[in-house]
Amino acid sequence: MPESPASPAKPPSQPGSPLNAATPSPASALLRGSVLLLAFLILQLVLFWNILGFPSSRFLPAPGHRNTTWANGAVNGGACDEGLIYVYDLPSEFNHDLVDDCESLWPWYSFCPYLANGGFGEAATTLPIFFHVTRNVSLSSWYNTDQFQLEVIIHRRLLSHRCRTTDPSLATAFYVPFYVGLDVGSHLWGDNSTAADRDRAGLKLLRWLNNQTSFQRSGGWDHFITLGRITWDFRRYGDDGWGTNFVVLPGIANVTRLGIEADRLDPMEVAIPYPTGFHPRTAADVRAWQRHVLSLKRSKLFGFAGAPRSGFRDDFREVLLEECEDAGSEHCRAVDCRGTRCTDNGAAVLELFLDSKFCLQPRGDSFTRRSLFDCMVAGAVPVLFWRRTAYDQYRWYLPPGPRGEDGEWSVFIDRQALRVGNVSVRDVLEGLSERRVRRMRERVVEMIPRLVYASSPDGLGDGMEDALDVAVRGVLERFRRRRASTAPEGLSAEHRPGRFVARRVDGKSTLAPPSDFKNGSAAAVNQNASGTKLSPPASLYVKPVVSRASASSGKSLHNPGLTEE
Repeated sequence: MPESPASPAKPPSQPGSPLNAATPSPASALLRGSVLLLAFLILQLVLFWNILGFPSSRFLPAPGHRNTTWANGAVNGGACDEGLIYVYDLPSEFNHDLVDDCESLWPWYSFCPYLANGGFGEAATTLPIFFHVTRNVSLSSWYNTDQFQLEVIIHRRLLSHRCRTTDPSLATAFYVPFYVGLDVGSHLWGDNSTAADRDRAGLKLLRWLNNQTSFQRSGGWDHFITLGRITWDFRRYGDDGWGTNFVVLPGIANVTRLGIEADRLDPMEVAIPYPTGFHPRTAADVRAWQRHVLSLKRSKLFGFAGAPRSGFRDDFREVLLEECEDAGSEHCRAVDCRGTRCTDNGAAVLELFLDSKFCLQPRGDSFTRRSLFDCMVAGAVPVLFWRRTAYDQYRWYLPPGPRGEDGEWSVFIDRQALRVGNVSVRDVLEGLSERRVRRMRERVVEMIPRLVYASSPDGLGDGMEDALDVAVRGVLERFRRRRASTAPEGLSAEHRPGRFVARRVDGKSTLAPPSDFKNGSAAAVNQNASGTKLSPPASLYVKPVVSRASASSGKSLHNPGLTEE
């Protein structure tokens, strides 16, 4: 029987090899071990720090414990007389997971930087582009904030609100922290995205809500939610078209919806300000900024931030750019916002408005743009061309129109008169006296606190309300009126403020289809694959409004043949 092969003999050790090296001493071995242990601990610390820096952990407690581990703010006597707010602890797929998946929310770039700091975005103190703009005045209050972060910002504040309760039986109002804007935004531009993809999360949320005792009891009339995108992104009729059908679902009909823009035919929607980059911590921060913007010597009569839209017929922005060019660089400056230039560099827009007495505010993808609020926070007076841009939208925040010279805060110019050349922006604005312009600027600056979202969990303090405070007060008052109007037992259900869903305004259903206007993101609304309209345009449901004279000029621009729609 053959023997198994023998193992090859080991070669002799070479001089200087480890076998010939001196045995290390215990002291050196201990030193090496200590160094390795220290390096390991440093690595763990770095990893832990990165985890803390991840966007979701900056504003939400750990999933599953949000109603028990997040302390309520200090409650002062009488501070919550109008009621307490219960914040639902939703399954994490409706909010937490969306933030965790920030790399995939947008097809073109990472959304993670914009979700940092509780939805405020990256702090200006870390972005050199802001340094020369604010000149250290309130620099710590500025962030590079994305306009669609309202859901995250409101949720963060309400979690620590002084009137939050963790006992639903004590609540007057119930907040549903569903990030529906983040969800639908992640499906709007996908190559293979379908209507079912855009609707899925909303349908799941409504199934979850329908199993909650508080929702079953009221039918949703004492519930509210935030919409972080324009209303048309949530208002799809039919199976084809843009956006999701979330707000037209029967289950959401009685829920109050706070959004950056609202459908004025829907009484359940309330428009609240777009988030700007200014998030002060205290009332003192706001006052310092107000003094700063009022003291500035502005070199331009008016400014415009935007870009022409070649895909739109009779693009009005092109008209405004021509107005700026005709006025000359001595009187007007424009910032080109094509692509993501202004999104990536909020400092450029801020710098423009800080140096302008007036800012031109045409409509955007919808009737309002975030630029309206950027303009006012910078202390510039907005020049409007559509009444629905501000007067008919933000009634909890902005005066609905001309209130005489003492309350004047904006200039209104008939866009048709401007388009045909009957007036010019420069002529209208130069026709205003310096005293009148100063009053308007003071009125705008006076409104700044109500247009911004404070970074402090307790708000601005010192009796100063921010945009969230105004919204909460409005919601609680809205619910109080509903409770007061509740009919006694025995009356028919249609007279109760509970599970009613049919509402009509001016004789027309509030669930009218969206308008047929050329509306950027909503350009495909109400059309099927063949291009056939699925329902009549909203213009059939809206009374035409005759153009009014300029809100701020003695010149009459009235033309009864023109409409504001």
